Amino acid sequence: MKAPTPWITYRTRFLVKAKQLTTSLTFADVLGRQHSGRKGDYLVESADGVLRIAPRQIFEDIYVPLLSGEMLSGEIPELPEAPTNLSLPLHLTRKSPQPYRNGRSPSPNLRSV
Repeated sequence: MKAPTPWITYRTRFLVKAKQLTTSLTFADVLGRQHSGRKGDYLVESADGVLRIAPRQIFEDIYVPLLSGEMLSGEIPELPEAPTNLSLPLHLTRKSPQPYRNGRSPSPNLRSV
């Protein structure tokens, strides 16, 4: 039998620990629900100790691994600051409000001058 892989802490909105499966796994949780996964899926342990299996694609889209030293003494890691000189491609920028083509205001109580 291979040596067990270590738990890695991941974060999203909540912290979880997870291991990527190296073989298929099926188990019943404490409520009797069947969980099954195949090689590449993740065995996920939530903060309250509940185990579940998450499909690889969904897990990797949602969770981000914590870097070593990112979480010291239980403190919540801060998100990196957004760069101030960020320039977005033209197709991702928000359009400015445009005037109504017929010259009317959007509200019937307001009149154009």
